[in-house]
Amino acid sequence: MEIKQALIDSYGFILEEELIDEIIESGHQKEVVAGEVLIEYGQNVKFMPLLLDGAIKVLRQDKEGDELLLYFLEKGDTCTMTMTCCMGQSKSEIRAVAEKNSTIVMIPVSKMAEWTKQYQGWMTFVFESYSNRFNEMLEAIDNLAFSNMHDRIYKYLKSKVLVNKSTTLEITHQDIAYDMHSSRVVISRLLKSLEIEGKIKIFRNKLEVIEF
Repeated sequence: MEIKQALIDSYGFILEEELIDEIIESGHQKEVVAGEVLIEYGQNVKFMPLLLDGAIKVLRQDKEGDELLLYFLEKGDTCTMTMTCCMGQSKSEIRAVAEKNSTIVMIPVSKMAEWTKQYQGWMTFVFESYSNRFNEMLEAIDNLAFSNMHDRIYKYLKSKVLVNKSTTLEITHQDIAYDMHSSRVVISRLLKSLEIEGKIKIFRNKLEVIEF
């Protein structure tokens, strides 16, 4: 009953109760800890995650092996990049990493097409998920094309605050550099600039976002 209530709380506004019962029957609950990799590059995707609690960050790798943060997933979300791999029966092109301790229901790929035909709520959920993620990636592209690194870092930190529900972030300059596809030296310089502006306060291996 506990997992059913969690699914209703997170997805009941769009998914039929009958479908939620099928999700409980077909899926399995998974607890992940912060930093744990859920999906790896090149992996054959057999399950699609529905996020009940916590947060997941989704990264994409370029030809040189450098990574760029695409978006965060929160309660009530699923990963559309994973969904795309499931539908096309292709290997994963993303890495999904737990941003913090999270609870997920893993849905077998085999159920996706079946539920799309059977449940209006599932089809709506799939299309809305694609739309939301597409808009987030367009925003990410706009940031890359039109925003300077100073603004991008500040936006990134504000997003982390919202996802983690805390103004204190346990994160190193190198961690930010990985996500922002930059160097630690550049990140450290820009973080210092944000601190001078009074927007953040820097500590050892963590920082506090003061204005957001």
